[in-house]
Amino acid sequence: MVYDFIIVGGGSAGCVLAARLSENPEVKVLLLEAGGGDRHPFYTLPAGFAKMTKGIGSWGWHTVPQRHMNDMSIRFTQAKVIGGGSTINAQIYTRGNRLDYDEWRQMGCTGWGYDDVLPFFKKAEDNDTYDNDYHGKGGPLGVSKPSAPLPICEAYFRAAGELGIPFNPDMTGEKQDGVGYYQLTQKHARRSSASKAYLGPARHRANLTIRTGVETRRIRIENGRATGVETAAGEVLTAGREVLLSSGAIGSPRLLMLSGIGPAAHLRAAGIETVFNHPEVGENLQDHLDLFTILECAGDFTYDKYARPFWSAVAGLQYVLTRKGPVASSLFETGGFWYAEQDARSPDIQFHLGLGSGIEAGVEKMINPGVTLNSAYLRPRSRGSVRLKSANPADAPLIDPNYWADPHDRDMSIRGLKLAQEIMHQDALKPFIKREMLPGPAVKTDDDYFAYACRHAKTDHHPAGTCRMGADERAVVDPELKFNGINGLRVADASIMPTLISSNTNAAAIMIGEKAADMIAREHGL
Repeated sequence: MVYDFIIVGGGSAGCVLAARLSENPEVKVLLLEAGGGDRHPFYTLPAGFAKMTKGIGSWGWHTVPQRHMNDMSIRFTQAKVIGGGSTINAQIYTRGNRLDYDEWRQMGCTGWGYDDVLPFFKKAEDNDTYDNDYHGKGGPLGVSKPSAPLPICEAYFRAAGELGIPFNPDMTGEKQDGVGYYQLTQKHARRSSASKAYLGPARHRANLTIRTGVETRRIRIENGRATGVETAAGEVLTAGREVLLSSGAIGSPRLLMLSGIGPAAHLRAAGIETVFNHPEVGENLQDHLDLFTILECAGDFTYDKYARPFWSAVAGLQYVLTRKGPVASSLFETGGFWYAEQDARSPDIQFHLGLGSGIEAGVEKMINPGVTLNSAYLRPRSRGSVRLKSANPADAPLIDPNYWADPHDRDMSIRGLKLAQEIMHQDALKPFIKREMLPGPAVKTDDDYFAYACRHAKTDHHPAGTCRMGADERAVVDPELKFNGINGLRVADASIMPTLISSNTNAAAIMIGEKAADMIAREHGL
């Protein structure tokens, strides 16, 4: 049971690592994933996203009570399936703003500026629309324009234009500013997850072992070096070169702490022997908090009616025959980026137009057809943490994003929601909209908005930062993603982000996997 590389976590970055490192037939690679396979149709059909935040392929975790939001606890969907977030997300392909990465470089993360990471974004892409300075063709990951837009999307663009927000045909290109159709991680109107895109072509390789349904309980450390892992079943698996931790912004610090690697005082309190004291493991948690407005439509202008059995069958037939219609929609393929603070260095609010109501868990479902506009403040100042409840691996971790600890985040979030409401009340959308249901006309003051948020806010599913990359000695990993203080151990996933990027995080996680694989291959002469 000896491998060159053991990858713990078959999420977006982990799938990339497994596929890229196993390209060399002389290298023996093991990928371990706690979740199951991705053969269920919901993991392939784009509209299957509507089932994802409601339980399928998820650990079922929640945040701890949020003390700055009237102690509300928020459902915190984290993938438990091969492909990770890329298997259960809304397939939105965004990369953040170029200044996000340039700031990483300015913080000491050499090699992580925008010009450094852009080649790895392009390397991953098989873009069906663009092949230019910003996009690539021929990579594993399908990136496509939406195949099932609706007229209300075009009305949304015109409504934003009435407020001076321009249409942007490519929000991952030269400029992020504006509204438009998101490109999606799809190919031929099917989800292109990291599992399907990267592992699919690699599964036949004799030097790659992929094991699902295997929970890793501990990283083994001997004489200051990671030598392998132990599974829940008691197996000891040895890594001759490196252990690569790729379990996500919650899972990676959780496994480190279960392995005795983390803040010594916390480990003692949890009943875990300290193997290596690192105070910042699990610190620096950041996430995008989502506020939304839901409006009742004046007719069947969204996909709500297709939740009913008859219309669901019609949609299924349409998809089989044409690869279009509701089943081909990610349901959130329209949105954009704009400003809560007009002097912000780049857009600080992101919108996702939901083509229905009640699409995600905890979001109100309208009796009549509805439409949703989500808004999220992109660069929160608040910092939270991931901690263990106990030494028992079966216990859910204590996830504390610490939302709105900094009042600036609350103010910007409320501004973003007000802007979302304003867009949805413009003349261009009046033929489509009957009335606003949430927050509704009774919500007027900032105190009203605060109370509304404490009943209805949700995560945008973008946790990051808990194994922070940096050049300083307190950083968890260095710019080569090597764990500070333990040899033979790297972390490669969204947890290494020193600051949260200004958009959805999945494309960036795939980029991190690509860049990590390149650095590892160069170091080992592969």
